Order: sequence, then C-alpha cells, then structure tokens
Amino acid sequence: MTIMTMTTMTTMTTMTTTTTMMMMMMMMMMMMMMMMMMMMMMIMIMMMMMMMMMMMMMMMMMMMMMMN
Repeated sequence: MTIMTMTTMTTMTTMTTTTTMMMMMMMMMMMMMMMMMMMMMMIMIMMMMMMMMMMMMMMMMMMMMMMN
C-alpha cells in the first residue's frame, strides 16, 4: 500500500496530472475490490464456522438422545 502510494507520488512529478489521477483512481478501485473480497471471504468463513457449530450441536444432541 505505502509503496504504491510512493510510486504514484514519484510518477506525479514526471507524468501529467490526468494520467496520475487515472492511476490513483485505478489503485483506489483495486484496493476497494480487495477489501470487498476480503470481507466476503471473512463472511463465508464465518458462515462455515456457524454451520459446523450447528452440526456439532446436532450431533451432541443425537448422542445424548442415544445415551438416554
């Protein structure tokens, strides 16, 4: 992240403002996409964990029923 910003800053002096703006916009979009992907992954993992917990609970209940 910081390296990307540094590179953009260095390029700002050499390249024109419009191109730099476009580059910055692209970078921002990429970052947003990455964040969204990470969030989606986290939600998916959370859902999986919840499902696993539910399954375990059901199994435990079944075991208890069998024992009785």
